[in-house]
Amino acid sequence: MRHPFVPLCALAGAALLAAGCSPGSSPAPGERQMAPSAAAAATHGAAKSPAEVGANELGDVPVLMYHQLTVKPDSVYDRSPADFRAELERLARENYVPVTAQAFQTGRIDIPAGTHPVVLTFDDSTNSQLRLGPDGAPAADTAVAILAETAKKYPPFKPVATFFVNADAFSATGSAKALTWLKTHGYEVGNHTDRHQNLRSLDEAGAAQAITAGQRAIETAAPGTRVTSLALPFGAMPQSDGVAARGTGYRYDGVYLVGANPSVSPYAKAFSPGAIPRIRSAGPKDVDAEFGSSRWLDKLASGPNRYVSDGDPNTVAFPRASQDKLAPAFAPRALPY
Repeated sequence: MRHPFVPLCALAGAALLAAGCSPGSSPAPGERQMAPSAAAAATHGAAKSPAEVGANELGDVPVLMYHQLTVKPDSVYDRSPADFRAELERLARENYVPVTAQAFQTGRIDIPAGTHPVVLTFDDSTNSQLRLGPDGAPAADTAVAILAETAKKYPPFKPVATFFVNADAFSATGSAKALTWLKTHGYEVGNHTDRHQNLRSLDEAGAAQAITAGQRAIETAAPGTRVTSLALPFGAMPQSDGVAARGTGYRYDGVYLVGANPSVSPYAKAFSPGAIPRIRSAGPKDVDAEFGSSRWLDKLASGPNRYVSDGDPNTVAFPRASQDKLAPAFAPRALPY
């Protein structure tokens, strides 16, 4: 199911509805972690200082949103497999490294020095995202297959993403088999409600029920899966905003909107884990292209505000002039220069 486009101005209002979430939870199951020494080694040389790599871990991060891959897109939320591949290869060439939503929203970003985090998110659990063949491997031209091929071609780009699923996810494969495969291979499974309900249109009890049912569907299909992230169907925040992050049977560190701009760093005061904006994947000439991924990646590449890693997951490095942007919770990890 597709989402209505949400312009920039709408996000500011949605952010005010953010649920209060703390920046500390354990890593998601299967989340790939590199020790500081491995991160430094990935730079293919001696470890460099934050100043040498221009570290800015208070910079902006693109959280990209995908839905359906199809050879003939008929919606602004569709992308062709060729366009998806081209976007991933662009990210790899521009030194982006994927991290899960869970790692991002809790400030556990572990990527090589000088690289940039990107969060790849997929809504609606469509077969074009993941479809397993008779051999148990992802079918060609599915999002997971293309992601794996890109990671193999462009190390240290990693085959990591977050899939926000509904009940009866990935129908061609079956929820149990598909979600278990994702979990086993280090991908994050997040909640998108059971039936893609517009939570804003429901009362508090109805919104909580839709979220809880989605949570239970995941846990039934893949027992032991720890779900820490929610993507709001249609980007619609419940009337009682706290319901999105907390309720009977669920507790989320991050709630994701249908958005139109990058997110601020999870280490910044301005970060709102209860209303994290996303960028719709789009080409430079697509409808509303100014709010899409191609244009935003251009802006991030040419501007001064992109997140640049220092290569050490235990520190938060940034130019000293940005000190006032740091959230107090991360002061013990601060490394201004």
